Amino acid sequence: MHPVPAAMVTVADKAGHTNIITIAWTGTICSDPPMTYVSVKPERYSHHMLEETGEFVINLTTQDMAYATDWCGVRSGRDYNKFEEMHLTPGKASVVNAPIIEESPLCIECRVKEILSLGSHDMFIADVVNVKADDKYLNTETGKFELAQSNLLVYVHGGYYGMGPKIGKFGWSVEKKK
Repeated sequence: MHPVPAAMVTVADKAGHTNIITIAWTGTICSDPPMTYVSVKPERYSHHMLEETGEFVINLTTQDMAYATDWCGVRSGRDYNKFEEMHLTPGKASVVNAPIIEESPLCIECRVKEILSLGSHDMFIADVVNVKADDKYLNTETGKFELAQSNLLVYVHGGYYGMGPKIGKFGWSVEKKK
């Protein structure tokens, strides 16, 4: 099912080694309590870090981050320090030990609740324990976080795309006309 987010997931092991893995298989699975997931192949470098610490951060990406998003998905953290190679800034998360990516407009800190082995991938089901949002997308008049203004990146059948213009909002099809 497409499109899906092109997210950069950050992890760390107990020794403090960090990595970035690009994930398209992620999303919301519950709103109360807030829960999400990432699906990762067991042979990926980040997999053992997820198992070891049970923590990760989903960093949403933007069109400006497209090159780094792709590069971090095709290069292994066994061979590269992805933060250095892509000139990304690791930041300190508020709750988990995995770093955030400072350039991301929204960083979702997660703690693994359950791991399901599903075949080619393991699904890490997690509680959302904190969310860090970039203040530059905060509408000071309404107090609303305007994530759409960040030019989010999505992934569709092998390609990266911007989101395009807003065409409606939840419930607009049934709103009463004034």
